[in-house]
Amino acid sequence: MIKRDEYLEKLKSFKDKKLIKVVTGIRRCGKSTLLKIFQDYLLENQVKKNQIISINFENPDFEDLKDYKNLYKYIEKCLIPNKKNYVFLDEIQNVVDYQKAVDGLYIKENVDLYITGSNAYFLSGELATLLSGRYIEIEMMPLSFKEYLSALVEKTDLPMKYRNYLTNSSFPYTLELESEEQIKVYLDGIYNTVILKDVVARKNISDVNVLESVVRYMFDNIGNITSIKKISDALTSAGRKISNHTVENYLSALTDSFILYKAGRYDVKGKQYLQTNEKYYIIDIGLRYFLLGSKKADMGRILENIVYLELLRRGYEVYVGKVGTLEVDFVAVKNGEVEYYQVAQTVQQPETLERELKPLDSIKDHNPKYLLTLDVEPLTSHKGIKQIYALDWLLE
Repeated sequence: MIKRDEYLEKLKSFKDKKLIKVVTGIRRCGKSTLLKIFQDYLLENQVKKNQIISINFENPDFEDLKDYKNLYKYIEKCLIPNKKNYVFLDEIQNVVDYQKAVDGLYIKENVDLYITGSNAYFLSGELATLLSGRYIEIEMMPLSFKEYLSALVEKTDLPMKYRNYLTNSSFPYTLELESEEQIKVYLDGIYNTVILKDVVARKNISDVNVLESVVRYMFDNIGNITSIKKISDALTSAGRKISNHTVENYLSALTDSFILYKAGRYDVKGKQYLQTNEKYYIIDIGLRYFLLGSKKADMGRILENIVYLELLRRGYEVYVGKVGTLEVDFVAVKNGEVEYYQVAQTVQQPETLERELKPLDSIKDHNPKYLLTLDVEPLTSHKGIKQIYALDWLLE
């Protein structure tokens, strides 16, 4: 069992606080395992087994509890009076009107409540209004490269481990699988579950083929500036006629299901957020290889995708930077502090290095600037811009 220490420490820090702990993230990223690890921690720290109530709503044994009234009554009967009860509700979005049960449990003084969900939309609308200011969200992702490496017995040959991390996927369970074929079957299951349960079912999509065309287009264009119209025009010209509204609807569902992430744009000089031409990144490169194969493997854009996700894991808000007519890959903001990142597979050719440094050079403030590459070189500085070996940076 891979210990997800960063997420576990967050749960520990909010233990017994009068807040609902909400763990969100794509299916199979490790949410259920995290809850199990935390429950083990409770048992090791003077919490009795009968004080822990844990329900996974993807388990058919709990089918009757998908009605919020039944769920509430069941938990109420299990509560130990005059003691703190730790209630874990896994994949709560499967319960009809779950927000009513959650609200009822929240107001009980002897309940510490933890819930998970595989869709961002389950924290929108009525639940968000009902629980405003009463929950803390912990956004979970599949394994970082550092977590992936920590699970391996042999940790040498970083470039090979990085390639395996990309092709074999960052989903935790793939480390238990012994062959590429097994991994492919497993990723097929994740992909179809996310697409069919979290996108098709929720949006009542009738033409799954068109949806899959959108997915393929987005997977193929990670790290590229895009727009709703550009996607619509590209698919229509390829024989898949689709309206701007439908594209927007599909992208919303794909980001809600955490399979895609949207990075907005930020004008560095004008210090304002821009409303058009975002970039999208995928939650797992293994899924991209699964769907598109390896022929279109642009390692520069793939590294950019990995860096984007890592910045999110580290708690940054991440934007694509516009500097006049130039572009900085990422403007990363945390606690009011700003950092700039440029990402490239290699800058060993002088003209490539010059091109990658130019956007960072054109920023006149004194915030930290980084160039991350896969060139195995010692830490280098270019007029204050730090060039770092990306795999070292990922392991910080």
